[in-house]
Amino acid sequence: MTGRLILVRHGQTEANVAKRLDTALPGAKLTPEGLAQAEVLGKGLAVAPPLALVSSLALRARQTAGFVEQASGVSLDVRDGLHEVQAGDLEDRTDEDAHRLFVETFHHWHTGNLGARIPGGETGYDVLERYVPVVNSLRDEFLEGSPGAGDIVVVSHGAAIRLVAAQLAGIPGLFAANNHLANTESVELLPRADGGWECLRWGTVNPPFEHRLIPGADDVMG
Repeated sequence: MTGRLILVRHGQTEANVAKRLDTALPGAKLTPEGLAQAEVLGKGLAVAPPLALVSSLALRARQTAGFVEQASGVSLDVRDGLHEVQAGDLEDRTDEDAHRLFVETFHHWHTGNLGARIPGGETGYDVLERYVPVVNSLRDEFLEGSPGAGDIVVVSHGAAIRLVAAQLAGIPGLFAANNHLANTESVELLPRADGGWECLRWGTVNPPFEHRLIPGADDVMG
């Protein structure tokens, strides 16, 4: 079987608990619960060690991936471009207005308006233009050159993962916008022969991915 691209959300952070929009680098560290989640993730992935292990520059992603590295013996490769959607003027805010504006912009992206901008932050196009080239590079390096050799695990961030995965695999926008990833949940993508991607799993959900809300994480960054 061709190797998969597994996009994993980091473990719980202090900002997640405080419901604080935390997107600027290096960002908040993992909580004790987040460290425990990362340890479980690492042990699970070590059963069939990935071919490559990559994380964003954010502290929480590097901490989470570190447990995978320790358990699997696969060296961690930290790459730029995989960080969270940048909240701009909403950074560090915890109020309902900030959360609503972030979510509204995110929904605009998933319903066709990728040009909508978070005040002082990114558009959907901005996120895709920095993130997708990293995915393409990993595909060329590890999946196209050595098909079936193993998976690529990328530890990244909820909102960014959902946008990128939906765009790459043609996931219905309302599904992607409304269905969060809990800490250390993942999206699994399989490369297709035509150059596209097929989504095998979204969090705990298998295809088909319908326009429905699945109970789970309510974190705005999920």
